[in-house]
Amino acid sequence: MGRDLPLSGENAPAAPLKRKAVVQSAVEPEGGAGVIEAPDGTAGMRTEGAMPSHPSASLSNAHIVSASAPTLAARWRWLRRQPAANIVALFIVVQIVCIVCGLIFPEDFRYVSATNVSLVLKAIPVLGVIALGVGVLMISGEFDLSVGAVYTVTAYAMALLYLNGVPLGLAVVLTLLIGAALGVVNGLVTVKMAIPSFITTLGSMMVVRGFVRWISEGRSVSFHPADSFVGMVTGSILGVNAEFVWFVAFTVAVGVMLHRTKLGNHMFLVGGSEKTAIAVGVNVRLVKVTAFVFSSLGATLAGILSTTRVSSVTASQGIGFELKAITVCVIGGLFLTGGRGTIVGIFVGACLMYMVEDVLLLLRAPGFYIDVFIGVILVGAVIINTWLVKNNR
Repeated sequence: MGRDLPLSGENAPAAPLKRKAVVQSAVEPEGGAGVIEAPDGTAGMRTEGAMPSHPSASLSNAHIVSASAPTLAARWRWLRRQPAANIVALFIVVQIVCIVCGLIFPEDFRYVSATNVSLVLKAIPVLGVIALGVGVLMISGEFDLSVGAVYTVTAYAMALLYLNGVPLGLAVVLTLLIGAALGVVNGLVTVKMAIPSFITTLGSMMVVRGFVRWISEGRSVSFHPADSFVGMVTGSILGVNAEFVWFVAFTVAVGVMLHRTKLGNHMFLVGGSEKTAIAVGVNVRLVKVTAFVFSSLGATLAGILSTTRVSSVTASQGIGFELKAITVCVIGGLFLTGGRGTIVGIFVGACLMYMVEDVLLLLRAPGFYIDVFIGVILVGAVIINTWLVKNNR
């Protein structure tokens, strides 16, 4: 990619001048470098090392643009290549339409009513937190179909521990450890036995579901912790539902891990090209097991939030969450092949999912419309993401 810049005159070296060329996004420039941008608008490149000072040095059909001030066209090209940007734009448009309709028809379409907004903010976090964990695993190139079962069994574990006299704080910690252990088991079976994660987690889902039905005998378990704990988890923080605030906090934490740490870089690398990850010395097995732990912990945290809010656990809860979580991730721009995606996309995908469900309920649409919507938007999102990749190569 980096070619030697032609030099003319007596001072031209006998051997070609070699320098390292590094692909650099026009919207994330680094100081001291330049972006070479062709007149036809093709992608730019940053070249490390000082530019030759010889007066006859030239760049054919290109000009140097300051890296500290990328052009608007370059920013727009980069934005169009981001699958998450499309879902954010769609979410904003749908949100504006719904708000306008809610203001015009306040009696027939109560979208902007305080009650409806409160209900939506309570509904989003449970699936959203599960989707965060599933998204981390999908970026690493694997799937987890057991999150719905983990969501249920860990909630049962917390309720039973608390009912049997275990202090609340310890019960929560033990519940998180149980969830992490289930993730480790899924991960080890997948990487050690070289079994597709789809099969591994499908089997664990059935085993865990059966175990929950066995220990519960089909009965629900109540959970009534101290009011201080309930207020912290499901109360209100600065007028905003606490569960949604927790969802935002988890989103930020996972986003920092994925986009600002070595572990996150390794997850993207493993999901994008496992052979390349091995070639550069990444412990692929450890990265994948860690991603499975994130997935199970997401389901565990969601179970804690939900159980605290409704004050009970049933054996049938969480059914279908695994497919909904994958749908949220795909809507948010994650690729089924791994190696690509953003936390912002997952966050907006979860909000969009429940927003549309809320609209269908406000319009008094039959319940099966929601399933139809989930199926259509899942296939549509995959088609759009695939099209974006093909048109931006």
